Amino acid sequence: MIKHSLIFLTGLLLAACGSNSSDNYVPKPKGFPRFDLPTPRYKLLDPTHPYQFEYNSIARVLPDTFARSEPDWIFINYPTFKASVQLTYKPVLNDGNRLRAMLDDSYKLAARHKIKAAVFEERRVQLKSGLEASVIDLGGEVPSQVQFITTDSTTHFLRGALYFNTATENDSLQPAIQYIRNDIMHMLNTLKWRK
Repeated sequence: MIKHSLIFLTGLLLAACGSNSSDNYVPKPKGFPRFDLPTPRYKLLDPTHPYQFEYNSIARVLPDTFARSEPDWIFINYPTFKASVQLTYKPVLNDGNRLRAMLDDSYKLAARHKIKAAVFEERRVQLKSGLEASVIDLGGEVPSQVQFITTDSTTHFLRGALYFNTATENDSLQPAIQYIRNDIMHMLNTLKWRK
């Protein structure tokens, strides 16, 4: 009786282990970060700077703390996405040479990304305020995916660049990049210079 029970249990065990489920095994693909993209709600930037615009309420406005930062340089920080739009402002002082130097520096900074950029597309954008902005979209594994420059050519100059503080590849970040790019366009379209 014990011999029959042992044979029966061995057969049952072999039947359970011998299923064809291992033939149907498919490895799971790598996971990508999931972003919950909330509907943007915009609020007006504190009027302490020489510029003002609306920014997404999920973002925080932080002072730029780099050693060479100037008083009106700020970060529009998106903690959810581990991203920031760095804004650098400089007065033009009605000096054409100064403006040219700031434009040259801005384009040099953007051009540094061409080495890794699969896409480098610059567009002139007419803003609702009548101002014009140069918006640069960068694709590929670049540290900054969107940059912009706008000026009234006599008094104000503003440059912005989007950065992510993550090692995630940019194709995985695409939904967040597009979300923040839309916020940047809203920011530019609501930009007003303060006198």
